[in-house]
Amino acid sequence: MTEFANRSAIVTGGARGIGAAVVAELVKAGLGVVIADLLTDDGTALAETFAPQARFHHLDVTDEEEWSRVLEETEREFGPLAALVNNAGILDYGTVESESPDLFRHVLDVNLFGPWLGMRLAAPRLRAAGGGIIVNISSTAGLMGYAGISGYVASKWGLRGLTKAAALELGSSDIRVCSVHPGPIHTAMTLGMDESIAATQPLPRFGEPEEVAAMVRFLVTEATFSTGSEFVVDGGATTGQAGVLEASGSDQR
Repeated sequence: MTEFANRSAIVTGGARGIGAAVVAELVKAGLGVVIADLLTDDGTALAETFAPQARFHHLDVTDEEEWSRVLEETEREFGPLAALVNNAGILDYGTVESESPDLFRHVLDVNLFGPWLGMRLAAPRLRAAGGGIIVNISSTAGLMGYAGISGYVASKWGLRGLTKAAALELGSSDIRVCSVHPGPIHTAMTLGMDESIAATQPLPRFGEPEEVAAMVRFLVTEATFSTGSEFVVDGGATTGQAGVLEASGSDQR
C-alpha cells in the first residue's frame, strides 16, 4: 500500500456526487485533499466536514491560470502532489444533427480539454515528488456508443485515449495514469433517469458514488503495477447481452 504522509490530492468536480465520495475515500487514505469545483457552497461545506484534511478551491477546469493556482495552493497547504482525480464533467443531450456546435465544443472543453490541462500541469509536480497517479473518470460511454449524447460520448472516448497516451509518456517517471468507467450511478447527472435501463444488467440496479470511489481509492493506494488500463464500475452493463442457452435433446459436446 502506498503511504501518503504529507502528500496531497486534487479531486475536480469534488463538491458532490462521485467526486465527493472520492474525497471521502482519499481523506481516509491519509491524503490532504483539495476539493476543486465551481460549486462553492457545496465544496466549502464538504471541506468543513473533513477539516483540516480537506480544503475547497474554486476551479474552472478549462482555465489554465486557475489550474496553476490550485496546484500551487494544494502543495503549499498539504505537501507534494500524489494524486490527481479528473472527475469534473458535464452531459449534453442532442443527436449529431440536432446538437448545437457551441454545446458540443463546451462538453469537449470541460470533459476532455480540462483533464488534459490538469495532466499537463500536474505531471511536472508529480515527477518532482517522485511519482504518483492520475485517475481520469471516463464512463461506459468511453467504451461503447450511446445515441443522443454525442459530445459526451466523444469526450469520454477521448479521455480514455488520452489516458493511454499519458501512461506511455509518464510511466518512466513512476507516474501511473488509469481511467475509471462508471455505468449508471445515482448522482445529480442521472437524476430523473428511468432506472429500468439497468434492468438487463447482471447487477440490475444503479450504482452508488461510494462504489466508484472505492475503485478510485484502490487505484491510488493499492494498484501500484497498473497503468494505462480501464477499470469498469458498471454492474456488468458492458459485459454483453444476458441470455439463457436452451437445453436440447442432444447431450453432444
